[in-house]
Amino acid sequence: MPTPTSATADAYARLTEAIPSLGITELHPTDPFPTGPGWITSAALAAGNAALDTFLAHDDAQVIRDYGQRARPDVIASFGLHRYAWPACLLITVPWFLDRRVPRYPVTHVSYDRTAPGLAMGRLAVRPHGFACLPGDPAASLPGATVVPDEEALRAEVRAAVAEHLEPVLAAFGPRMRRRGRALWGMATDEIVEGLWYVAHLLDEQDRARHELELLLPGATKPYAGSAAFRELKGPNGETLPTRDRASCCMFYTLRPEDTCATCPRTCDEDRVTKLLAASAS
Repeated sequence: MPTPTSATADAYARLTEAIPSLGITELHPTDPFPTGPGWITSAALAAGNAALDTFLAHDDAQVIRDYGQRARPDVIASFGLHRYAWPACLLITVPWFLDRRVPRYPVTHVSYDRTAPGLAMGRLAVRPHGFACLPGDPAASLPGATVVPDEEALRAEVRAAVAEHLEPVLAAFGPRMRRRGRALWGMATDEIVEGLWYVAHLLDEQDRARHELELLLPGATKPYAGSAAFRELKGPNGETLPTRDRASCCMFYTLRPEDTCATCPRTCDEDRVTKLLAASAS
């Protein structure tokens, strides 16, 4: 196989093909981050203060526009963290899932803009900072490559890469969310699992993703809280309905108590079956 020019370009191309509302730009190591309205570096988010205030003002305005009411500040912070962490985790988990390559992105190497027209999920600009891969990968000859011996070592790289990126972000958001420690890392666990599971569904690889995520997060993998937590329910006609138990709550119930998601800790199995059947039919 020819040596690729980028360890992650193919994976990001497949990701944005599956989710056209998300844009990803890989920068040259010497390129500056984009500037202008909407762009904020992850380092600025992690620093908190005015940059985080500006970021969360977007969620506050969106809730008022969409639901005609103001949400509590801790709920707004939970929404803001979710909308950042979900795509940020995909930067790491999708190349691992598709190509067995795990990029490293400290907060100093990512910038985010969720205001771009036509990109509902926003756009990310990333600056390479090395990656891990398996023996025999053509990308092993690229600058910044670290070859690890086996699949479990590569899974450890995924866990470490996500933790490296999210830890300072969680530290900034946590006080505003009134969450600490295990609760924050439970949310990180959910972002890893549900983001990749969703993308894999679009790629028709959800069964493999479920297996891979169970190996990635079997439980007792600190700092993460909980496991991938997949399980199956039965529909009224014996249908098998895959679901999972979230480690955290997104707090959407504070706006619409009757409209919880199918993996919410507040949703009983009977309601989960109803929601899953409706989603399948649509």
